[in-house]
Amino acid sequence: MEKLFIGPSPHIRSGNSTMKIMLTVIISLIPTLVAAVYYFGARALILTVVCVVFCVIFEFLFNKITKREQTVSDLSAVVTGVILAFNLPVSLPYYMAIIGCFIAIVVVKQMFGGIGQNFANPAITARIALMLSFTSHMSSYPVAFYYKSGGADIVTGATPLTVLKEGGTASFSLSDMFFGNHGGSLGETCALTLLIGLAFLLLFRVIHPATPFAYIGTVAVISFFTGLNGDVLYNVLFNLLSGGLLLGAVFMVTDYSTTPISAKGKLIFGIGCGCLTMLIRSFASMPEGVSFSILIMNILTPFIDKATMPKPFGIKKEVKSNG
Repeated sequence: MEKLFIGPSPHIRSGNSTMKIMLTVIISLIPTLVAAVYYFGARALILTVVCVVFCVIFEFLFNKITKREQTVSDLSAVVTGVILAFNLPVSLPYYMAIIGCFIAIVVVKQMFGGIGQNFANPAITARIALMLSFTSHMSSYPVAFYYKSGGADIVTGATPLTVLKEGGTASFSLSDMFFGNHGGSLGETCALTLLIGLAFLLLFRVIHPATPFAYIGTVAVISFFTGLNGDVLYNVLFNLLSGGLLLGAVFMVTDYSTTPISAKGKLIFGIGCGCLTMLIRSFASMPEGVSFSILIMNILTPFIDKATMPKPFGIKKEVKSNG
């Protein structure tokens, strides 16, 4: 006679594992890495490898010292390393990138219990820590193809958002911004490859579309209404293609453990990120607001989850007595 086992939900399980999901994310990151190497040279690849290697080393050593089960095989540390590298300028000294790896893996991820228990996106938090600690290095962006100039020094230039913030006109070619032919962090310049990564993740159902589309859509709507005195279409596309918006929308606001669970919560999260990003870009002293907006919304995620928690079927709302 066949036994009937009764246990708690979930009763239907996916065949996906953490390693399979992370491998899919890594594959989706490859086109952007290729673009980074094309525009910023071999040092882009070396910086990415350094971040990946030290993220894995720090996770291995932390688990070893604390006698926890090793988790390096789930590839989450590899993903964190690549995304962290994508948030850095190619000229950043390697030791600073290694400090960022330590902050991301040890401080933000492992000290809070490991994957699935961190309160904020590790790569985003590490980027902010590096930006506050090494401001001049983190705000110096080499121009595209600087390595072809033949000089010993790295040639830096202003990013589209920096030019706009300093009172200049947003005269960057939209085609250059779409294909990545301008200065910026490794993974934020080429919109084309980021959109390819988004399509790949959606195709394999690794991410939920609500958050990235809510984020991108909110920025587009606000850009439309704040650009009525000029070229509205250019203003919308400029805000979508500049800075780390698409990088954040595809690979950081879709993080499982730091974003809301429900579809309604994901929608609220994306809208919140979009509003905060445009507020910072418009009124703050810094030109970019993607990192800070995502971190703030990461902190608000538990409250969003509580507010959007679905009511179990058949449960009536408890009536409070006045007595």
